[in-house]
Amino acid sequence: MSDKDYTYAVARIRSLELSLFSASTLEQLIGCADYESAVTFLLEHGWGDPQGETDADAILRREREKTWETIQEMVKDMTPFDVLSYQNLFHNLKAAIKGVCTEHVDPGLFYEGCSISPEEMVRIVKEKDFASLPEFMRQAAKEAYETLLHGRDGQLCDVILDRAALEAIAGAGEKSRVQIIKDYARSLIVVSDIRIAVRCCRTGKPLEFMKRAMAECEELNIQKLMQAALQGEGAIRDYLTQNGMGEAAEALAQSSSAFECWCDNQLMETIRPQKYNPFSVGPLIAYILARENEIKSVRIILTGKQNHFPENAIRERMREMYV
Repeated sequence: MSDKDYTYAVARIRSLELSLFSASTLEQLIGCADYESAVTFLLEHGWGDPQGETDADAILRREREKTWETIQEMVKDMTPFDVLSYQNLFHNLKAAIKGVCTEHVDPGLFYEGCSISPEEMVRIVKEKDFASLPEFMRQAAKEAYETLLHGRDGQLCDVILDRAALEAIAGAGEKSRVQIIKDYARSLIVVSDIRIAVRCCRTGKPLEFMKRAMAECEELNIQKLMQAALQGEGAIRDYLTQNGMGEAAEALAQSSSAFECWCDNQLMETIRPQKYNPFSVGPLIAYILARENEIKSVRIILTGKQNHFPENAIRERMREMYV
């Protein structure tokens, strides 16, 4: 599609953006007395389906479905949006491999709306028909399957597939002519590598583990980042500060919640310029990512309500919103 072809879609997205939850709306949700009243608040704001299930998972799943249904109504060629589903696609591959190897496939672990249905993904793994997967998944799928089947190493299986997902996203970003996809890919790889470094530092993972987990990117020297992770969080903070990511270092020093918020907020910073883009597919991609961020924030609040967390504990986990 040309930029002119997106004119109507962008106009409609602009109207839909008005219904996205703002920080003040989330504050109202946090202020609900308990989990049940929080769910009622969502239903009153049009979340879920009027006659549908009212548990949190069903409501949030339905909101994600609504987002993609809206995009599919407006756009004929969904190819530019493929990269946004890569993480879910690899998640489903992971769920299928673990289900087949343990002989217990749990349908509830799969994401819907991917280019390969959960049923087809399970079939591919059962029959070891990895050639039916997209090329960027084949080798990792075979390696992860063999690792879990023969080595029973579930963590290594996860690492293999998670890195393959990052590399697939990086590759899509490099090939794309759409700037927001390039920016999205770069931002996601940077944040993911930093997250991996921090988690490996905290769990005492060796250098070889980090080499298998991290994806190459131009914005980071992952060799130096890995060495910093071996030395401790202080060294990671120093590395981040020296590379122009002082806010990340400050968040890491503050708390785990603050650091995770910084990671997710980077994506909002990446897509926010699309609010001022009148044409192209960019605003549509930004809207999808904004909705994912909104749904994630609502899930955090509902989880906090279910576990009777104080409001301040929930509030410190809140991400920046697109609007």
